Amino acid sequence: MELAVDQDLSLLTLVLSASWVVKGVMLLLLVASLASWWIIFLKYYLLRREQRRTDGFEREFWGSGDVRVLYKKISESPDKSGIEEVFRMGHASFSNLAAQAKANPQHVMDNTRRAMRAAYQRELDALESHLPFLATVGSVSPYVGLFGTVWGIMNSFRGLASVSQATLAHVAPGIAEALIATAIGLFAAIPAVVAYNRFTHDIDRLANRLDVFIEEYSILLQRQVIRT
Repeated sequence: MELAVDQDLSLLTLVLSASWVVKGVMLLLLVASLASWWIIFLKYYLLRREQRRTDGFEREFWGSGDVRVLYKKISESPDKSGIEEVFRMGHASFSNLAAQAKANPQHVMDNTRRAMRAAYQRELDALESHLPFLATVGSVSPYVGLFGTVWGIMNSFRGLASVSQATLAHVAPGIAEALIATAIGLFAAIPAVVAYNRFTHDIDRLANRLDVFIEEYSILLQRQVIRT
């Protein structure tokens, strides 16, 4: 059984000659891949910047002689990192409550912790934005590509019904164009899965650092309440 040598099996020809269903699958996967790559680059830049700014804040906070100066500086900044916003909310809440006459120390600390926890949750939600999309692309794309492959192979075998003698030349183009859909699905899924796992790990590390800072700053504020 010999394949016709003049048959064009180039990638572009296979894509253009595919059925409309397979073309639609390829287009959908291509859009999903481009969108996931845009999110990957954006999230990578944001997380690297957040880590650098967290490092800088911790050095400045623990090396600062007066946190009120640091609080004023951060409050005047239009762009705050996650840990800076947690610190700002905690310090503002503590200052307002501690200034009240006959303020209950436990009440002051409970409200201060709640303020920092609320800021912590908002920052964590912002860091985790778009991650569900990467997870969806990573888990669904192979199955979408497989659907295109199955549809293309099905059409190839249906075309054999009108041929008196079936040869490899009749089914090879259809099978080849169908397998392209699976390849595109894997091309979309693999980077999305790798990026999702990496970003989840980085966000967990940042979340742990914020948790530690909240506890350490709460201890410092509690000591201040006790002294007063």
